[in-house]
Formats: sequence, structure tokens, C-alpha cells
Amino acid sequence: MNTQVNASNENQFKRTMKTRHLIMLSLGGVIGTGLFFNTGYIIATAGAIGTIIAYLIGALVVYLVMLCLGELAVAMPETGAFHTYASRFISPGTGYTVAWLYWLTWTVALGSSLTAAGLCMQYWFPSVSVWIWCLIFCIVIFVLNIITAQFFAESEFWFSIIKVLTIVIFIIAGAVAIFGIIPMKDNIPAPFLHNITDNGWFPNGITPIIITMVSVNFAFSGTELIGIAAGETQQPEKTIPLAIKTTILRLIIFFIGTIFVLAALLPMEQAGVIKSPFVTVFENIGLPYAADMLNFVILTAILSAANSGLYASGRMLWSLSNQGTLPKCFSKLTKDGIPAFAITMSMLGGLLALLTSVIAPDTVFVALTAIAGFAVVAVWLSICASHYFFRKQLSTTEQNALKYKAPFYPLVPILGFILCLIACIGLAFDPQQRIALYCGIPFVIVCFIAHHFTQTYQKRVAKYDQ
Repeated sequence: MNTQVNASNENQFKRTMKTRHLIMLSLGGVIGTGLFFNTGYIIATAGAIGTIIAYLIGALVVYLVMLCLGELAVAMPETGAFHTYASRFISPGTGYTVAWLYWLTWTVALGSSLTAAGLCMQYWFPSVSVWIWCLIFCIVIFVLNIITAQFFAESEFWFSIIKVLTIVIFIIAGAVAIFGIIPMKDNIPAPFLHNITDNGWFPNGITPIIITMVSVNFAFSGTELIGIAAGETQQPEKTIPLAIKTTILRLIIFFIGTIFVLAALLPMEQAGVIKSPFVTVFENIGLPYAADMLNFVILTAILSAANSGLYASGRMLWSLSNQGTLPKCFSKLTKDGIPAFAITMSMLGGLLALLTSVIAPDTVFVALTAIAGFAVVAVWLSICASHYFFRKQLSTTEQNALKYKAPFYPLVPILGFILCLIACIGLAFDPQQRIALYCGIPFVIVCFIAHHFTQTYQKRVAKYDQ
């Protein structure tokens, strides 16, 4: 059943990641820009109750997708494997497009993360331009990724520990502030659940819940890094199911708990993306230096997400090259097993942050995350479809031999596919996020055309060599 990446032994990744690395890599990729910044936009658009419902639906979607991915990754543990699954079980053109979509997801997300990190620094240094901080953080993230996979995994492990502890502290401190145990600033009375109910259940109707689903899915994106790292993981048949189970459980607790506290402490009219809603909340709580400390932790969390993003996009370029659809220079590994050239090219995508921070950080930031969200949801669509066709082609004996099986087949892949499709359709109804469709759909078309010409060229070369 297992299939290996077609590469020579000297061009193979080293299996240095352990269970703790994989779990924290997944959490690190998820708890970042989407949660710490995009949540403000979602609350302002959908209201408190609408945001909670949107995140509950998002949690269901990511759980369904991860069940599908878990079965595929255990059966075929390959580094950067999404597109190989799509190529094998849907079509080669789809696989090629999925690989570029996922590269786009993390490259654009890298840019938005660096922009968000720059906005965090402006909290302390308002006179220093965002693009200067972006350039500094580009260098830091690049160095963390270029040394060794073990070094990357360890740095990401501790990055993620910091942000997980912060989320726990935020939920606890926020919960007691809701009921006035910790006083609010300037003798403001305890909000209790006033901010959640003040504007009604759905102040702008139910439509904003659907509209913001891509932003919610973007906040959850990164969980699928478990599949990306499968080829560098020890005992994937044991590690991957455990990582999926623990990651999903923690995400639901962290995200839903956090959103509830945010919605209770943050009036809808104060929400936005110029400043993290977490910092706004702690500015309103009467704890000295709480906002400064939280801003620092958010900064490390965002850099952690950027760290994971560069890892993912670099591995995806390596995988494309390893399959023969990009020049061989992208698949070359250093003696420490690092795709240095692929990482360098992906890092150039992070320089998008410099452009966005100069133009208009608030509006362009939402557009960037919408594009990244569209791309990751399209990838999730392919994962659900790949799992559906993978299981369909197996005999009963082969299905029984699977080391990990997603439950309730075919309901899981079909429902996951439908919910992802609804999220993409929702983009059309939001003027701020509609650009994701204007950019995303042509990008998909160009990828299919490029694949056609790539295949034609490869056939001509093969015929000439004969």
C-alpha cells in the first residue's frame, strides 16, 4: 500500500520529527494571524454569536478534512503529499494545480503574517514603518528554516508552547474579567454577556456567517501541515492519527473558548484588523502592562505561523520538482536534508508583505488573507475528493488492511467537500474578499494550462532522448 517519493536515497528527507514536533507544528501553523488578527474582522462583520457559529462550523470542516487526510497520509506518507494524492486519484492536472495552490496559500499567508508582525511592532514603535520590520522578520524566519529540519522542529515546538500557554491564560483571565473579578479600566462595569447580546443574535443577518467562512477556514489552515510533514515523521502510522486527534481537540477548545471571551469583552464596533483584538481587550482590562505582554506573545505566535508557512511552501516546491514538474534545482537537498533553493524562492513570496504594508495594511491585509483562504479551501476540496476516490478503488480486503481508516465513509469526504464549496461561494458576496475569486479562479486556470504545456514538453524531451 505504501508508496515512496521517487527520489534517490541521497535526496530523501530525514525522519527527524517526533510526535511532539508534529502536534506543535500543526498547532503552530494554526494559532497565528488568522486567530489573532482576522477574528476582529469576523466579529465586526458577523457579530458575536455569528462569529461563534462560524468558528463551530469551521471546526467541523477542519475535522472532516483531517479525517480524510489522516487516512491518506498513513497509507502514503510522503513529504508535500497533497498534490500526489490529487494526481493519483483525481487527475495529474488537478495535482499540479493543488500543489501551486498550497504554495500560494502559504506564500501569501507568509506575507500577511509578516505584515501582522510589523503591525505588532508599531504598537511600540509607531514612527517606524511596517516594511522595515517585515524585512527584519524575513531574515529571522529564513535562518530558522535553512539550518536543519531538527532545528526548525525544535524552534517551532517552543514557539507553539508560548502561544498555547498564552491562549490558556487569555481564556482564564478573560473569563474572570467578564464577570468583574478582574476590574475593567477606568471603572468600566463588568460586561458580563452584554457585548454578545447587545446587537442581537445576528446584527447583519445570517449571510455574514457564510461570507466569513473562508476567513474562518484561513484561521484553521495549518492543521493540514500534519500531511505535509508525513515524510519527515517517525512511525507515521502511529504519529499521524495521534497528532490529528489531539490537535483537533485542542483547536476546538482553544478557538471556541477564545472567540467566546473575545466576543464578550470586545464591543462589535471596536473590532478590526489594524490592531489585534486581543490587545484591544487587554487594554480595556485594568492589568498593568497586560496589553504589552500580550502583544509580545502575539508577535511570537505570528512569527511561528510564518515559520510553519515557509516550511510548507518550500516542501511543496521540492515535491513539485521531485515529481518532474519543476526544474531539478528545486529538489536538491543540503547535507542536512534542507531544500535550500525551494525555501529561498518561497521566501521571496514573503516580500509581498513589504508591498502590502506600504499600500494599505488594513484593506490589503483582508484581501491577502482572503486569497490565502480561498487557496487552502481549494486544497481541502482536493483532499476530500482524493480520499473519496482512494477508498472507492480499494477492495474490501484492502480496506480492512488500512492502518488508519476515516469513519463514516462516504459521509465524511462528501460533507467536507460540500462545506468547503459553500465557503468558496460565500466569497462572492463580500466586496472586501471578492478579490480572492478574481485572483484565485484565473490562477487555477493558468495552472491547468501550464500543466498541459509542461506535460507536452516532457513528452517531447522523452521522445527526443529515445
